[in-house]
Amino acid sequence: MRLVLVALAAIAPLALGGCEDPVVEGETPQDQTEAGDDDAAPAPPVGDVEAITPLEERVATLGLLNKRNNESQDLEMRPGEVREIGPVIVRLSTCERTAPWEMPQETGAFVQLDVLERGQSDHTRVFSGWLFKESPSLNVVEHPIYDVWIKDCAMRFPGDTAENG
Repeated sequence: MRLVLVALAAIAPLALGGCEDPVVEGETPQDQTEAGDDDAAPAPPVGDVEAITPLEERVATLGLLNKRNNESQDLEMRPGEVREIGPVIVRLSTCERTAPWEMPQETGAFVQLDVLERGQSDHTRVFSGWLFKESPSLNVVEHPIYDVWIKDCAMRFPGDTAENG
């Protein structure tokens, strides 16, 4: 039960990262702050959604390790991209990073890993789920030979002068 709560606590910032309070006509985001929130870091205007990197422009950097021969490689992939590396197929559905003003900072990617095992004619799905850079043990790829992990998700947020990554 405790592991489930820890997993939910880690996923919540990514899942809720895009949720914001609606702006009432005529109000500015500053009008909606509650008393005592003066110490909080200022967030960008709510309507500045176009400054966030669209999904198709994000770039995830994944690490892929072959434990048998100790070879690792970095894969730069965009959401929706599929790569076949030898007997392994890596699919990236999406990647996400919390905004610079949100804490805790988290980087995650939804990844699927299919492996063609010896003597088989079809690939077998060995992993499908979210991987988190800051909490790699939350969701582990359990395969005796291959491992995959998230290293980064390059995207920008309102107020950024250059793309983060």
